[in-house]
Amino acid sequence: MNLNDPLISTMVPLLLLFGIFYFLLIRPQQQRLKVHQQLVEGVKRGDTVVTSGGILGKVTKVKDDGEVLVEIADNVQVRVLKSTLSDVRSRGADKSES
Repeated sequence: MNLNDPLISTMVPLLLLFGIFYFLLIRPQQQRLKVHQQLVEGVKRGDTVVTSGGILGKVTKVKDDGEVLVEIADNVQVRVLKSTLSDVRSRGADKSES
């Protein structure tokens, strides 16, 4: 192959650009998504959670069908899908650490 070939001289910059995009954008996003999924799957009773709507509450019950019961006020509980949880704070975690 000749390096002066127009096909090769066009493909090399495109491959470099794809490599840069992969390592700077795609791969870090996949890692963040994996960590978030592990965090949501590990939710347990007593954890403080934040929903994607911004509601804070304490988990009172974890159901097997992908739902959790969250107490948002005294004697007020809502059923929330695990997939809508945006943050999970452990029972012993301090608010200043988040």
